[in-house]
Amino acid sequence: MLQPGIKGHHEQTVTPAMSAARVGSGLVDVFATPMLVALVEQTCYESVLPHLDEGQGTVGTLVNVSHTSATPIGRRVWCDSELVEVDRRRLVFRVKAYDEAGPIGEGTHERFVIDTAKFMEKLKSKN
Repeated sequence: MLQPGIKGHHEQTVTPAMSAARVGSGLVDVFATPMLVALVEQTCYESVLPHLDEGQGTVGTLVNVSHTSATPIGRRVWCDSELVEVDRRRLVFRVKAYDEAGPIGEGTHERFVIDTAKFMEKLKSKN
């Protein structure tokens, strides 16, 4: 059952493939903002997965995250999340991201609970 208070944590090491220069969001070899967003989404998704019914998943719908400090290649980064609101199928998370030197970002992320089969069937109508 989904209730506020569910916490998540995910960490990874920044690789050259995660750099702003590589993903097209800048010219420097630092942890890219789009990769920070991906870290946030993965952390939140994984945190609620054990609490979903069979056949359910979640999709990200809103990200409001500041990226306040650069992280060099080779450093460890992590995100901590907390589910702070459940409004029927809408889930709101508070997120904070860090590297080994301290905070690198924070904000909120929203996801919606979906019935995966119905979602994919509806998606077919877009073709």
